[in-house]
Amino acid sequence: MVSNYWRIVSLPVLVTALGSPLLIDCGKMPSVPGAPAIPGAPGNCPDMANVEAVANFDWQKEFKLDASAAGKLKGGLTAAINLKGLAAEIDGDLKTACGGLAKDLGASGDFADGKAACDAAIKAMGDVRAKMGAKATASLAMVPPHCSASMDAMADCAGKCDASVQGGKAEVKCEKGELSGTCDAKCEGKCELSAAATCEGTCEGSCDAKFSGKCEGTCNGKCDGKDSKGSCAGKCDGSCDAGAKGECKGKCGGQCQLKGSAKCEGSCTGKCSVEMKAPKCTGEVTPPKVSAECKASCDAKVSGKLECTPAKVALKIDGAADAKVAGEYKGAIEKNLPAILKIAVGMKDRAASITGSVEGVLEGAKATVNASSGGPAVTAALGACVMAPFKGAIDAAASIKANVNVSVDVKASAEAKGSASGKAG
Repeated sequence: MVSNYWRIVSLPVLVTALGSPLLIDCGKMPSVPGAPAIPGAPGNCPDMANVEAVANFDWQKEFKLDASAAGKLKGGLTAAINLKGLAAEIDGDLKTACGGLAKDLGASGDFADGKAACDAAIKAMGDVRAKMGAKATASLAMVPPHCSASMDAMADCAGKCDASVQGGKAEVKCEKGELSGTCDAKCEGKCELSAAATCEGTCEGSCDAKFSGKCEGTCNGKCDGKDSKGSCAGKCDGSCDAGAKGECKGKCGGQCQLKGSAKCEGSCTGKCSVEMKAPKCTGEVTPPKVSAECKASCDAKVSGKLECTPAKVALKIDGAADAKVAGEYKGAIEKNLPAILKIAVGMKDRAASITGSVEGVLEGAKATVNASSGGPAVTAALGACVMAPFKGAIDAAASIKANVNVSVDVKASAEAKGSASGKAG
């Protein structure tokens, strides 16, 4: 684990060295607040919060490392900084979304972080469900978010962080997922509609008119031939606000499974008769010829800028003792839950994979701090440089895991029956 790594690095090299009377803070490393300067050792570090500064710094020369060790250290540091950025992105999104949900349901106060906001949202949902009564049941229809990473961004990042990449641009592949992008000709596959539009095929999402098929949300029209303005366990004919899958001759919101090849007014997933522009991948974007450190760093960087189609949710509540409370609960869930589902569904597996990769490269770099041939003073100076970003990576990994887990708990709570427990029924 990364925490074990930090103990290995810091004991005895950092703790012993940093406790030495030789370590006098004489202001020679201003970019690392509190880091000591060491007589006879390199007197400066790059800005350890800046990926570009770390990547452009000559670690081999400054700290007398061999080329391989310098490369591992640089890659590990950039991965650590990018993981911290990803953690901040996830935490900020959850703090806003869960905070909004909690306050819409009556909670007050400020929340320290995403987890605190989501814990407050779970409590608020339980409190409101208690007001709806024990007989109240909630049925959540959901069109999940689809998150994809830019293959161009990965190629650009890999070309900059690994000198072995020819021409400064890595050839990337989309694995364990689907390739999508802008198709200026005919698309064969699915079309993620940029706005509600006519679907020449099977509509998955919502349909405002002339719909025929399965509907997990509210069916307005006919259900198995009978008038309907609610849930429909059979065939819905009319309109469907969520969880639709069938023929839609009106406007389809969501994905359209095209019949053959057709023009896609949105993002095409599948094949395009010409080369796709701005290609993205819902799975793993893999540059084939880069170091593990470079890949981990770029995975974290690119995932901080994922493009996610917004989730669509429709909540149906039956048996509520207070219709007004039920309406307010429904409105709060449908307004705020989509942004939470971006983390709980769209980023869950990707975040776990990236966190594990960064932890792995930091473990692999644990001997690098001790690899300097410049003696104890140089080694201690190097340790002082890397202390902040490596500690930041430990905290970032813990934050990502906690936020992903609590976002899943919010999703489960949104689907729960009417009780104050906050647990799914």
